[in-house]
Amino acid sequence: MAEREELDAFTSDPAVLGWMQGFPAAADKRLAWARADHMRFPMHRYAFSRMREFVPTARVGRGQGPVWELPEAWRDDLDAVSFTAMGGGAEMSWKDALAANFTDAVCVLHKGALVYERYLGLTRRDTPHIAWSVTKSFVGTLMEMLIHEGRIDPKAPVAALIPEMAASGFADATVGQVMDMTTGLAFSEEYSDPNSGIGAMSNALGLTPRTPGYQGPDSVFGFLPTIGKAGEHGERFMYRTCNTEVLGWLIARTEGKRLQEVLSERIWQPLGMEQDADFLIDGSGMAFAGGGLNPVLRDMARFGEAMRCNGEGNGRQVIPAAVVESVRRGARPEDFARSTYPHLPGWSYRSQWWITHNNRGAFTARGIHGQAIYVDPAAEMVVARFASHPVAANSAIDPASLPAYEALAEHLIRAG
Repeated sequence: MAEREELDAFTSDPAVLGWMQGFPAAADKRLAWARADHMRFPMHRYAFSRMREFVPTARVGRGQGPVWELPEAWRDDLDAVSFTAMGGGAEMSWKDALAANFTDAVCVLHKGALVYERYLGLTRRDTPHIAWSVTKSFVGTLMEMLIHEGRIDPKAPVAALIPEMAASGFADATVGQVMDMTTGLAFSEEYSDPNSGIGAMSNALGLTPRTPGYQGPDSVFGFLPTIGKAGEHGERFMYRTCNTEVLGWLIARTEGKRLQEVLSERIWQPLGMEQDADFLIDGSGMAFAGGGLNPVLRDMARFGEAMRCNGEGNGRQVIPAAVVESVRRGARPEDFARSTYPHLPGWSYRSQWWITHNNRGAFTARGIHGQAIYVDPAAEMVVARFASHPVAANSAIDPASLPAYEALAEHLIRAG
């Protein structure tokens, strides 16, 4: 705790701290999976841009096609855009917020052109960075595409499509309920509790070292059927990463291909992404659907831009417009309101996307420690961000993020 209080975005910069520098690195500067250094601040500020050094990955290939070139129209007025942080916080500038949120990289598209881009710490334009739960929005979009094609029925119960889940809490949940996370499950998303559901899933995934004598599941496939039911499905939104793992399983089984291959063929290649991405995998080779994607920053922005443009990108219709419309429509805010998100009044969660329901139709993909794609259609703006904030939960990050996005959108609308 003292370390967190003492180190800010500048003093915790991994280049300043010298992690893994030298040939070999000094003993006190070496980071190791066996100590879970990749998940502990300040060491994770190095690891989030180097995750394949700690956890096995599979490739999301970009193929051999041309890159979707993003035009450039650089602006020098965005750093000074000001806003007031949530909760009666201080007046801040966009530039101030970069440090407040421990930003590793950020770019802004306006009307399809790059107008702003910054790389900090060890992250560079060609550096894959862990996107954490931004991954969910890619997976949710793939599932919406399969539904649009009539290949999956959103009203079908999970057990009808994955018989291995027949004795689990997911058995009678519909695919749609899993997509919108209105399932009633005995699963806690408490990141600081190693005994929570997300902690148990991390053990199965092998994201962090298992406790001595561990005899639980050694893959996500093995873990998901052990999740029990708690309450009724469809009554309220409750954010749980295990839902996305079920979607990843459904996509892979429906397509007869691993999730990373489906993502490559359906989104990465047709959108003309500039780099391959890394996808964290478990011991069975299953992609970590709920948080394992490691793209470069501009490729995150390209996905956001395609969603802003009703599925069009790289000169073609890659994602059906009806899929984007389904996402942007959102779900029932009353279901969302039954959960505790004081910074997100009136929002909803739809197909693994967060929907603001504000007057500009903004929606966002969000990941722990500050990862984000923020799409504001009315402002014709997309923001992509990587970060390595000391606190995982977005409740620590939203006060200096959400008002910053809104202020930036309003500034760009005024500026034209």
